[in-house]
Formats: sequence, C-alpha cells, structure tokens
Amino acid sequence: MRGATERAALQHAGGIRVIELEVTREHGGLRLDRFLAAALPDFSRSRLQTLIRDGFVRLNGEQPSTREAVKNGDTITVEVPALEKIEAEAEAIPLQILFEDEDLLVLDKAAGMVVHPGAGNAEHTLVNALLGHCRTLSGIGGKERPGIVHRLDKETSGCLVVAKNDATHRDLSRQFAARTMQKTYLALVNGRPRQAAGTIDAPIARHPVHRQRMSVARNTRGRSALTEYRVVRAGNEISLVECALHSGRTHQIRVHLHHLGHPVVGDKLYAPKLAKNFSRQMLHAWRLGFTHPTSGEWQLFEAPLPGDFQQVLDRLEAQEAASRRYLPEAGRPSR
Repeated sequence: MRGATERAALQHAGGIRVIELEVTREHGGLRLDRFLAAALPDFSRSRLQTLIRDGFVRLNGEQPSTREAVKNGDTITVEVPALEKIEAEAEAIPLQILFEDEDLLVLDKAAGMVVHPGAGNAEHTLVNALLGHCRTLSGIGGKERPGIVHRLDKETSGCLVVAKNDATHRDLSRQFAARTMQKTYLALVNGRPRQAAGTIDAPIARHPVHRQRMSVARNTRGRSALTEYRVVRAGNEISLVECALHSGRTHQIRVHLHHLGHPVVGDKLYAPKLAKNFSRQMLHAWRLGFTHPTSGEWQLFEAPLPGDFQQVLDRLEAQEAASRRYLPEAGRPSR
C-alpha cells in the first residue's frame, strides 16, 4: 500500500507475528480497520476487526476502537497470533437442551466444556457435540465455529443460543450488537459488597502485560462495558450476586467484579488465591432472553443451577443459619 511503510522487519516470537506500520499524510482520516485492510491485503476485514477488538492492535501504543480515525504520523502495531486450522468432527456427546426448533437451539452448557475447537482443544467441544446432534448449522462462524453466535468461557455454565441457519445467525448477532438481548448471570463472589446493588461502568481492554487477561482500561482506549449487579444473598466470606450484562466484552463480569473488589471465587485467572477450594470459577449464565428471529416473539430461558454451584449456596445457607442460632432473640438482652 502506498502511503504506509512497514518500519520493522516481521518478528516471530512465541508464535506471534508483529507488524509495525506508519500512516502517511494521504491516508490520514481513514478509519483504522479500513486503513489496515488496505495496508494488509492478505488479511480479511473481519480478521482485522477481530484483532482490533481482542486487543492485538496498538495505535500510538494504546488500544484503539475499530472506527477510530488514523492521522499522519500515527504508528500502528499489529500482533498476529498463529492460526491453527481445525475442522471439527461430529461426536456423540450428550447436550442439555432447553429449547429447540428448526431455527435454533438454546443449551445449558456444562462447566468445563469448551465452546469451539482451538489450539489445545481439537475435540470434545460443544461444536463437536452440535455436529453430532444437528443436521444443519449456520456457516457464518466458519468450519471451526458452525452455529456459534456467542461464547461462554470454558468454566462458565449456563444458557447459550446456537443458530441452525445463516438468517437466524445474522438476526441473533444483530440483537447481540444492539444490546437488546437479556443476559443475566449468577456469580459467587469473595466477601460482601458494600452496596446491595449498583452499576459498574468501566471500559475493558486487554491487559498490557498479561495477554490472557483483560482489565479495566486506565485511559479512553478501552471498549465501553456496563454491568448492573444486585446482591441476592450476602455472606461474610462469599456472596451471591446477580449480574445483568449491557455489553458483551471478553471476561466482562469477571473483570468488573474483580475491579469492584469482589472477584468470582474459583477464578484461577483473576483471583488465583481464592481458587484453591473450588473446581472452577463460580459463574453461571442463568437467564437468556431474545426475540425469536422467525416468530418475532420474546422468549426467556433459564438454566437451573448446577450441582457444584448449589453446594456452595447450601454451605453458605448453613453458615448463615448457624450464625443466627447464636444471635440474641429479639427483645431479650444479651448476656
């Protein structure tokens, strides 16, 4: 591309290809994704947008948005992780189906199940199970992600919707983008939040050092993220919190609750010291609501609490009952 110069030789470190670009005057004012699409014609626009969204692009050293305009003299660094092409195979894996028709499925994903194949997880994923269950799935996600409209972390359980055709996939994706989906989670968190309810409005960006982690951005370069929370049951050591998502950033609830000072218990990435007594992060996608793409009717689905989650709640309830047993009765002075 004329007007963009690659200032550094391509580097290969840890499987990551690093490209450095400089914007010249004639391309100033272009949107970042359009500039990169022209400067790096070997990459698709969607691939570049994903790299921007996931924090692998830096504009003058900071994380930009896809629509941000570039200026003359701007420096852009693009980190390109190595891709491992995997074509998923059908497997006979049982699924917990909450709803199914000719257009879509709503599943209760088990904790510990990876949603789609990737490096280190070529089989036994949700996609493998879907291919073994469905005759057709939408192809928008490609061979590795057929039918997958959105994801849940491996250790997160609960509601997930899958598209059986491209029209359904596009409609559901539009609802996610427009934030008209209802996404409610339950989390077991460390400690007792001071406020019974509140809103966490804090932008999220990839952590500048720990590339597997996300963090609340300390500047304006992060992507906007909004989480409403309500304490359902408060305990001294562990509390049950309901979270409503109004955006869909990577690890959003985990990052926001950690930022609040009450991380999800069992979270080995964000609160490793609190994870030793738990088999996984205690986060459950409890409810999912959306407008059905074909019927136009609003539908709300609920995934029951899994056994490990309920066990912690039962333990919390028992501790609360024991505490009440030693409280003085109302109207009677304590001794």
